[in-house]
Amino acid sequence: VIEKLRLSNCLNIKTTPHALDAFVTKKSKELFTELDVLSEKELEARYEILLHNYKLRVQIESRVMGDLALSTIIPTAVKYQNTLIENVRGLKEILNGEFKKLSGTQVKMITEISERISVIQENVSAMIEERKKANAITDTRKQAVAYCEKVFPYFETIRYNVDKLELLVDDDAWPLPKYREMLFTR
Repeated sequence: VIEKLRLSNCLNIKTTPHALDAFVTKKSKELFTELDVLSEKELEARYEILLHNYKLRVQIESRVMGDLALSTIIPTAVKYQNTLIENVRGLKEILNGEFKKLSGTQVKMITEISERISVIQENVSAMIEERKKANAITDTRKQAVAYCEKVFPYFETIRYNVDKLELLVDDDAWPLPKYREMLFTR
């Protein structure tokens, strides 16, 4: 038994749907059935369930991420951006000639916030489109792979830009706990 459990080549498969394929290889099926752990049908059923659960988790996380970005993060960033714009207008009115020297930081922040909002919006929209395409797939494995390869990659870009907005937007204006606040919460 121990000899059969020994792996001939240890693979580092980094994505869940591809790693789950090991469940239904000929070698795995033989091992599970020979040891009376699972029948071939039971193994196939568990494989389908695991793929389906993976797809559901990515689907739910992408929906929550998209909703949170569109309904909370972007409106907060726009509101804070408008506060900065009003600040720059006030500086321009008061300082006249000295304005350019003193308003550079605020103008850069306004620009960066605008760029990050655009990137988030574009990626959320693209992620939603990929999710729609993946949902149209009827084969469980192909659907899980589509979620893995087409939907999940948007997470990193969206999160990165939201994290950057979190650093730019004033603590009092940010509606969610910031990372540094969570680290030091008791």
